Amino acid sequence: MARDGSDDPVPVFEAIILYFYGVPPLTQCKATTAIVLLEMQQPIRLPTMVQQPAHSIIAELEDAVRGGSSARRVETLRQVTDLFLNDGERLSDDQVKVFDDVLCLLIARVETRAKAELSKRLAPLDYAPFEVIQHLATDDEIAVAGEVLTHSTRVSTDTLVEVASAKGQDHLLAISGRANLPEEVTDVIVDRGDGRVIRKLANNASANFSEAGYSNIVARADGDDELVEILGLRLDLPIQYLRDLVRRAKDTVRARLLAIAPPAIQQEIRLVLNDIATEQTPPGRNYGVVEQVVRLMGQLNELDDAAVYNFAEANKFPEVTVALAVLNDVPVEMIARLLEGARSDLILIPCRSGRLNWPTVEAILRGRPAPFPVDEQTLEVAQRDYRKLSMETAQRTIRFWQLHNRIEK
Repeated sequence: MARDGSDDPVPVFEAIILYFYGVPPLTQCKATTAIVLLEMQQPIRLPTMVQQPAHSIIAELEDAVRGGSSARRVETLRQVTDLFLNDGERLSDDQVKVFDDVLCLLIARVETRAKAELSKRLAPLDYAPFEVIQHLATDDEIAVAGEVLTHSTRVSTDTLVEVASAKGQDHLLAISGRANLPEEVTDVIVDRGDGRVIRKLANNASANFSEAGYSNIVARADGDDELVEILGLRLDLPIQYLRDLVRRAKDTVRARLLAIAPPAIQQEIRLVLNDIATEQTPPGRNYGVVEQVVRLMGQLNELDDAAVYNFAEANKFPEVTVALAVLNDVPVEMIARLLEGARSDLILIPCRSGRLNWPTVEAILRGRPAPFPVDEQTLEVAQRDYRKLSMETAQRTIRFWQLHNRIEK
């Protein structure tokens, strides 16, 4: 019945608006019924709708969507979205849930272009329906997922981790530009992302990184001058990683960093450059017979975790050095510079790539020659990082290092 008492049908969207302004007795279930009837193109009278039993409304909606044409489903999706955008900020959580349920059913039966349009319209809204945002974020098509992955505050951390762990580089790229990325997400991106993704992530000033994340992304900067420069300008980059970056950087990259870095970073860069200028490069070590023996062990399949552990426990670090080089198929001098350097976290990478167990890694870290004694806190952090470091990331980093054949102290 119309509000003037006549028997003229009440338009569907007017009936829904009456509900969302709190006019009884139109229930949440009846509001969904109204949307069903819109899809079925049936005029309704408010008294008839009010008297309907509360049966399976979602089943009715599903039937209506399945039976309608593609164009009609798209138009229904657009109209329901219009209605939500008009009054969404003023709706209660229960009322938003009505729209959430309806939109989830509608997007299951519309094509990519319609879902992409919905993604663009909902992504900027802090009050967007939660479940439909998760559905859009996990869509295989980047045209659908991209907007919400980059801009929607309603995408949960669990969903971001799920997408970053399973989807392709375009999805990772979209997430990498997202504001206030948590460490759980950046850890996955650093592990899986290609160069384009990593550079965008490094450029994201609000992205948060764990210690393992910082270590891995700095390791991936080897040979990538652009990434070195981007990371070098991050104000939140811990000093030890900034020093490592500057040591790795070419002279041209160092000059650019000095020219454009904030004053505090410029000062630290100058200190590192002064240290480099005054350092004396130790003479190359001749491993001679040691290398021949260890390489023979490798050929006889005797060079395993137990063998390296015995070398470390016996403080035979020339043997440890050659063993890690053989296990990773890299030059001995590359491993020697790692073991003699100040960064204990970098040593974890060839150890993981060489399939060493933690007790062996611990023995290597404890036995490294002075002046780099390791304390218990550093070992605890190293053990945690070693558990997180994947074989894939370690092997990829080793390939980067081998390709450019340079790791500075």
